[in-house]
Amino acid sequence: MTDRRHVFEYAVLQVVPRAERGESINAGVLLYCRRLDYLGSRVHLDVDRLRALDPTADPDSVARAVRAFADVCAGSEVAGPAAEEEIGRRFRWLTAPRSTVVRAGPVHSGLTAAPDADADRLLRQLVLPVR
Repeated sequence: MTDRRHVFEYAVLQVVPRAERGESINAGVLLYCRRLDYLGSRVHLDVDRLRALDPTADPDSVARAVRAFADVCAGSEVAGPAAEEEIGRRFRWLTAPRSTVVRAGPVHSGLTAAPDADADRLLRQLVLPVR
């Protein structure tokens, strides 16, 4: 029996509304699997948690910034020239260290046979509120 799982990399999208405080909330995941030619994202901005960290934060602006990461992942034309890059380069660009309100955390790896399902699982585990 052949193992059909492939190495994937992922990063959690973090929202840091006040950099000087160093507090963040998770707002999405980016998942890249070179072998399966897959780059995907799942995003969810919890506005109540954002306001708990910074009552002055503009949720609409933060949501647009989070959505921009997803647009680049998807290769959407609204992402501009970045969307035309090969998916591996897009993932590396999205996960490059930056000091912005929305940024990707460290890159982690795993094994997958179904990257869409793993992106959903990571969103549930790392981003969505525990119920």
